[in-house]
Amino acid sequence: MNKKHLSANLDQVIWNIEEARISVGEHHIVKLVAVGKYTEVEDISTLYTLGQRAFGENQVQQLKARMEALEALPLEWHMLGTLQKNKINNLIDLRPTLFHSLDSLDLAKELNAKLKKKETTMNCLLQINAANESTKSGVRVEEAVDIYQKIQEHYPQINLKGVMSIGAHTQDTKIIQKSFEQTYSLYEKLQKNDATVCSMGMSSDYELAIKCGSNLVRVGTAIFKN
Repeated sequence: MNKKHLSANLDQVIWNIEEARISVGEHHIVKLVAVGKYTEVEDISTLYTLGQRAFGENQVQQLKARMEALEALPLEWHMLGTLQKNKINNLIDLRPTLFHSLDSLDLAKELNAKLKKKETTMNCLLQINAANESTKSGVRVEEAVDIYQKIQEHYPQINLKGVMSIGAHTQDTKIIQKSFEQTYSLYEKLQKNDATVCSMGMSSDYELAIKCGSNLVRVGTAIFKN
């Protein structure tokens, strides 16, 4: 994709983020993680020259390939997708800035044990299944606070930084909004447990997510579309 086109897409996304952010309050800061899933390494490199620093991938293999290809650049890498247990060690070795989809106590236990073995820690977000959809992973809203506290208490290698959720899979904005509001409400409760990140919003709904309190959005398609 040519630089001019990428630049125009990125500018539009940043403009939309700014508008949504200001509607919440001028002190509300929002981080943009660009999701490189469907794009080429060269496009990520171009985005770097345009000022974008945080990038995310959905698969450990893809994350590894991108990190290696772009190791000369000081990028911040995020692991966004579901983590299979047989890939835990691979992810630990990549040392991502943040792992967004810690989706169960079971995974937390396994991750903590392997982090301990390697004498290291990892920054993570607890994934909330706020829309209560069987196709999505994540903990149920009713159990989220309890599970968050249990992870903090029992799994010291995991640094919980906040929560993540994916908006409801529907065209109905009210239902999507409700799923974001539920996640934000949990985030507010967990601030007493040092939660600082509320990761909600993707290409189709990031403006709504910000208006509901998100302070980190994961945008791919809107940046890399032709």
